[in-house]
Amino acid sequence: MPKLQLPRKLHNKDYSVLTTKARVIVIIGGRGSAKSESVGSLLIHEAQVERADVLCGREFQNSIDESVHKLLKEMIEERLKVADDFNITDKKIDCSTGGGFRFRGFNRNPEAVKSAQGFKFSWIEEAQSISQKTIDDLLPTIRSSGSKLFFTANPQSSTDPFSKRFITPYHRHLLTEGFYEDDMHLIIFMNWRDNPWFTEELEQQRQWDYNNLTRSKYDWIWEGMFNDGVEDALIQPEWFDACIDAHIKLGIEPKGIRMASHDPSDEGSDSKGYAMRHGSVLMRVCEKTTGNVNDGCDWATELALGDEIDGFTWDCDGMGIALQRQVSKAFHGKHTKVAMFKGSEEVDRPDAVFESLDPETNAPVQGNRKNKDALRNKRAQYYYELRKRILNTYNAVVKDQYIDPDQMLCINSDTIDPGILQKLRSEVCRMPIKPNAAGLFELYTKKDMKTKFKVDSPNLADSVMMLTRQPFSPTVQGNVGRPQPIKPMGKR
Repeated sequence: MPKLQLPRKLHNKDYSVLTTKARVIVIIGGRGSAKSESVGSLLIHEAQVERADVLCGREFQNSIDESVHKLLKEMIEERLKVADDFNITDKKIDCSTGGGFRFRGFNRNPEAVKSAQGFKFSWIEEAQSISQKTIDDLLPTIRSSGSKLFFTANPQSSTDPFSKRFITPYHRHLLTEGFYEDDMHLIIFMNWRDNPWFTEELEQQRQWDYNNLTRSKYDWIWEGMFNDGVEDALIQPEWFDACIDAHIKLGIEPKGIRMASHDPSDEGSDSKGYAMRHGSVLMRVCEKTTGNVNDGCDWATELALGDEIDGFTWDCDGMGIALQRQVSKAFHGKHTKVAMFKGSEEVDRPDAVFESLDPETNAPVQGNRKNKDALRNKRAQYYYELRKRILNTYNAVVKDQYIDPDQMLCINSDTIDPGILQKLRSEVCRMPIKPNAAGLFELYTKKDMKTKFKVDSPNLADSVMMLTRQPFSPTVQGNVGRPQPIKPMGKR
């Protein structure tokens, strides 16, 4: 009987890749975690013992050299020393018992998945790159009795198809428990510390990266966290992460005005956004993916009325301009004040002194420039304000600096769905600053982000950004501070 060695992280008293009844096995993590070697060893064993045929696929594979063929060959010949049991050619690997490995690239051959019906196992390496179509085609295709689908990945953005299907719905449980299992899935977080064969050379590289890379980049490379940062990003992922439950860490009580915002969209691929803050604490972020622009407005105003807000604003660039009568009707007779937000307009308080942030210390700096000489438009102005508030919170939480709580943005994770929170993180942290020849602070438009960066419309981020604008007098008549507290997600 061939021997099999696996890291304890994959086979223990709580769960095991060897005995699980789940047919979808996902192993995610960073560099040096032995994910690929472990799945390779397991499938070599299955080919020997079960005579299993294995489909090894990637989304992008221009040649056999880009597949796991080389890894399997090395394991068979050098690590496991079972070369006598296999016939290895340049294109395929066959086992003398009858099983074997075939290699496919899905992007250039879309029918490769559908032709894989006879395989008992599939292994998708670099699974963070697979498309939604590949996922939709593969899951029902590998379906013979006892079949299993293996995915190994170092996660990329929290909003890519692989993450949305296999990680974000279970992310909180994965972070706290290290694994998630139900009748269909076994998902395991596996990193360098779980690899009993982690080499000294890798440890030296890991320590160098820990001391020299940004924490978000290190966490992506070595800890298997989402890669939601971009070059010239408006907001760094570690800043955003520090905001989560910062009010609890810092002992800040939500108080003050309750403000809600809505980013509309019509039928199509873009979602509709809603956000609400109580003072400096972000209490709710939601999206609606169905219905037309009027359905979305009804949905947002109903949420706002349920939250008993004091102020409501919505994006009226584009189709939102037609919602004024609908919004006014929704809040007629209520204490709530309403105001349109038009990001393309000239900045508020154009002659006020612009307060920038020192690039070295992140401390506020007041120069001689006015807002109108520093900011491209209202959208840029209030995204810059959002950046300042998030950075203030990071400095208070991580660097123990005293910051006025009213100048922060804390995020209440108890009342925001984990998947929505991850999507908001991706939208906020994947927003690059646009170069401007006049030296103004400017951001790319939603259209630019779709065409230039292939990034979905940031409707959740825009909703949160609009909350940083205070279009009303600080003194608002009504029940400020009196509404019932928002209930945690899942308890409504």
